[in-house]
Amino acid sequence: MFKLPYELLLGLRYTRAKRRNGFISFISLSSMLGIALGVAALITILSIMNGFQEELRERILGMTAHMTISEEHNRLNNWDSLYNELINQPHVEGAAPNIMEQGMLTNGSMVKGAAIRGVLPEFEGQVADIDSKMLQGQLADLEPQKYRIILGSELALDLGVSVGEKVTLIAPQGSVSPVGIVPRIKRFTVVGLFEAGMHEYDSGLAIMHIEDAKKLFKYGDAVGALQIKLDDMFLVGQVKRDLGHVAQKTLYIRDWTQQHANFFRAIEMEKKMMFIVLALIIMVATFNVVSTMVMVVTDKQGDIAVLRTIGATPASIQMIFIIQGLVIGILGVLFGLIGGLSLALNIDVIVPFIESLLGIQFFPADVYYISKVPSKVEWTDVWYVTSIAFGLTLLATLYPARKASKVQPAEALRYE
Repeated sequence: MFKLPYELLLGLRYTRAKRRNGFISFISLSSMLGIALGVAALITILSIMNGFQEELRERILGMTAHMTISEEHNRLNNWDSLYNELINQPHVEGAAPNIMEQGMLTNGSMVKGAAIRGVLPEFEGQVADIDSKMLQGQLADLEPQKYRIILGSELALDLGVSVGEKVTLIAPQGSVSPVGIVPRIKRFTVVGLFEAGMHEYDSGLAIMHIEDAKKLFKYGDAVGALQIKLDDMFLVGQVKRDLGHVAQKTLYIRDWTQQHANFFRAIEMEKKMMFIVLALIIMVATFNVVSTMVMVVTDKQGDIAVLRTIGATPASIQMIFIIQGLVIGILGVLFGLIGGLSLALNIDVIVPFIESLLGIQFFPADVYYISKVPSKVEWTDVWYVTSIAFGLTLLATLYPARKASKVQPAEALRYE
């Protein structure tokens, strides 16, 4: 029959046994709860931050492509032949031409600068999900040579226009006249409003048909760029290298990590700082483990002396108390893991319940674009949190366990 090592048996027995000093049991319990709270808090907060990061990324990339390909001077000739070359490449899910320029929109005394995007409606759905964000109208309402335009909801509000009304677009590319260079001006009919949930787009983006944009901004037969959508946005580096071998001409490729690098870097930095701050909770709990184990060693000096006299080695004594400390850490990590995952996976139910219970709303829909608390559990984060908690607990047990291994039997039994 298989027998467990006596070090393990004694370590588990010391953990379960009722001690003469009840205060030690209380500190052991508080240490365990501290580790559990720290692990649960870290898993929950990191999952919420992952959820916010993914939500923002989807909102940003829902209005734009993963990659943009152009030639010199932000012009791309023969985009259709390049489209046919790239659309069948691995990981390429869709592509669409566009033109991006700046212009001034006016309505009476209202003036607002905006980014003007020329799109081809029948292709745009391959790279951006604009139709799902339309409040009024649809992308198909844009027809060539009819000079129609779709505005962001906040941009339309600033200009004081609604669907069916007209706005004037002033393009910076001027026309030469007898009186000098005058800006190009064209009246457009508003046929739709969209709300992307990002202030950058809702207050500063206008969409028109690419043929109207070509004429207004003097692009001729060229377009500004070819947008590419991938089946996995995180493969942009690999796809960028692969596309370089496919195309037979010099191309300039920019991806979403370059266009929004500072924004996502700031979110990642915030996540790391939050991880460090909340990890301090676990560190405080492990300090309690040190004090608990020191008091346990003092309380069990008689038992240690007896074990030494019957042949237990210092290494065995050390292992007994390491096991006892690790039991506290493992139980704390396990309870924290269960609690953290339960909170993170059910945050969409827990937060509304707390809001209804307290009669408040943490993120009012009329103030915040993201009115619900998103959550996404990343198992690598869970692994890091549990590993750190377990590692800190192991380190916390080493000093008291080594102190126990150095107890001299004669000194410990002198006053017994």
